[in-house]
Amino acid sequence: MRIAVFTGSHAGPPSHQRAAATFATELARAGVGIVYGGGNVGLMGVVADAALAAGGEVVGVIPQHLVDDEVAHPGLPRLEVVQTMHERKAVMADLSDAFVALPGAAGTLEELFEAWTWGMLGLHAKPTAFLDVDGFWQPLLDQLRRMVDDGYLAANRLDALGVVHDAAELLAFVAGYEHPARKWTPPPAA
Repeated sequence: MRIAVFTGSHAGPPSHQRAAATFATELARAGVGIVYGGGNVGLMGVVADAALAAGGEVVGVIPQHLVDDEVAHPGLPRLEVVQTMHERKAVMADLSDAFVALPGAAGTLEELFEAWTWGMLGLHAKPTAFLDVDGFWQPLLDQLRRMVDDGYLAANRLDALGVVHDAAELLAFVAGYEHPARKWTPPPAA
């Protein structure tokens, strides 16, 4: 099994760095591979270094322009270099069995929300989750609950989005995951 890990290119506070390292170490020790954005910076680098140090499989997927900017992780046994950010996300999705967002910024949100949306549209049936470190995702989860309350988001879609606090919770969520029916279903054949 491989988990796509979306996270920041900035390191954030020390508690987030420790949580990211512990999370990646625990995944590696459980025999779960990590697919991530291929960088050596921020929490991305923390995740890769911790998983590699624990003997885990780590696959980086990075667009050429970021390789040119020298942010590619030089110690990865497998680094997929693609041309665009769109291609990066598609390759990460293809290589992964589930998705998780650790703390990060706009790119982290965009990656997770695209993966979650693809699931709603029936393009995959893979679990999607947040690793909630220090309540980092709680304000966003409040907004998502508001979307349900106002009728923009079906409650079963939000219920299917995992909120976990460590690798063991994520693996339990993935093992018990039941994907909701796709958002749009074709009409019955005539």
